[in-house]
Amino acid sequence: MRCSTAYIPVGVPEGEGVKAYWQKGLGNNDDSVRRMTRILGIDPGSRVTGYGIIDQQGQQLSYAASGCIRTRGDSLAERLGIIFAELGTIIDEYRPDEMGIERVFMNKNADSALKLGQARGAAICAGVHRNVPVHEYAAREIKQAVVGKGGATKEQVQHMICVLLSLQKRPPNDAADALGVAVCHGHHRETRRRMAGLRQLRGGAVL
Repeated sequence: MRCSTAYIPVGVPEGEGVKAYWQKGLGNNDDSVRRMTRILGIDPGSRVTGYGIIDQQGQQLSYAASGCIRTRGDSLAERLGIIFAELGTIIDEYRPDEMGIERVFMNKNADSALKLGQARGAAICAGVHRNVPVHEYAAREIKQAVVGKGGATKEQVQHMICVLLSLQKRPPNDAADALGVAVCHGHHRETRRRMAGLRQLRGGAVL
């Protein structure tokens, strides 16, 4: 079962300083003509999988959609099938150009870690099956990109997602985490683009 939520973007004046800091560039002024890229972020889980979709054009990020896929039943195979099918439907509907997903972290409970890894695999397969490039990020990388601290709390991540994407209310945890993955990927791909541009300006020299 998929639960989608629409968040109406609004201005967040008190967060403009933080938002401007995240979007700070290297003086490029051609963002208006750069192609928009749609990014799908995934926060995997065997019971609840969050998804978040943003559009990126240069340094600018905008919210597109987010929600949660809630699976039912005791059969893990059935739940994995639901994740694969629902994400496939989401990809067909929103047509993302790229996909980001959180890496599995070490869990003291081996069974939980195994189930999480399998849910993650189902999500990755859904993207690969539809020829969407998949990029993986550790939880600390995501928090660092969104909040500026690798040890940030979920509340801090939710708050910064609202600031960066100009949302009027905080998304549920799983959806916010998925949006965080998308923002993290957007940050990394923009950094890679800038670095490539600098290398070109320097005649291909390695920085």
